[in-house]
Amino acid sequence: MDNGHCCSQALVLDNPVREDARRRLLSVKGHVEGILRMLSDDKVYCVDVLKQLKAVDGALGKIGELVLHSHLRHHVVTAQERGDADRIVEELIELLKYR
Repeated sequence: MDNGHCCSQALVLDNPVREDARRRLLSVKGHVEGILRMLSDDKVYCVDVLKQLKAVDGALGKIGELVLHSHLRHHVVTAQERGDADRIVEELIELLKYR
């Protein structure tokens, strides 16, 4: 299946980074489940929900930073020697649209 990436392109995360991201995502999952419970309770204060949403947003941002850092280290800095620098630049431009 061709999605615009050659077969050498993969999620390259060092094991400690991968485990950190995984642990953080499990925490986010727990927070989201807690928020869902909060939304079922008419007595929960709106600001409390907003605080939890902000915590989830921050945690997801940190996970994104971990993956981006890995991408920069393993794919971007080696793009010129691989000969795909233009493609990598276009990927980064596209990514910045979502930040």
